Amino acid sequence: MVRKVSMPGANALMLGALFYGSAIADEVPAVPAVVTQVCAACHGIDGNSTIPTIPKLAGSNPDYLLRELRDFSAGKRKSDVMGAIAPTIDAADLKAAAAYFGKQKSTSEPVLDAALAQVGKKIFLQGDEPRGLPACAGCHEEDASGSKRFPHLAGQHREYLTDQMQKFRNDVHMYPGATYMREVAKRMTEDEIKAVVEFLAAL
Repeated sequence: MVRKVSMPGANALMLGALFYGSAIADEVPAVPAVVTQVCAACHGIDGNSTIPTIPKLAGSNPDYLLRELRDFSAGKRKSDVMGAIAPTIDAADLKAAAAYFGKQKSTSEPVLDAALAQVGKKIFLQGDEPRGLPACAGCHEEDASGSKRFPHLAGQHREYLTDQMQKFRNDVHMYPGATYMREVAKRMTEDEIKAVVEFLAAL
């Protein structure tokens, strides 16, 4: 026998479903138009770029991302690609993109060399004090999540991280305030850079 639901009960169920659906919708951030129309082509719709030489933005601190975008727009940070794109995006859209990518969850890369990753973990967390090599975690946080001042590195592409470190070492990184990172990179051997990159990519 099919039991009929009284109108008050049905209304309650309907209201509950609507409320529940609304709560779920509120938890899913809307994708800003600037992300779908501009950013996604290179960085992915969720900020997890699939192109090894293009950085993942997902999970980055929104304040950090916004500062970098503004630096690209103002020409303070140099990039042939971003230097041309950022100035065409208005201030509100830059802020919206930074906030959106900051809410996304970053993906990680598969471990290719577990032993190398362990070496990189030690360098990242402890550095090498006798050589004047600071722990990377001192700026980038122990989980490599970054902050308002420093970039999110966890799960970042190996190719991108390696390229950035090489640019720091070779003084070709046109980046505001990069003096400190240039000194750090120059104190690291090629093998140490590979180890830290392996650790971070799989983090």
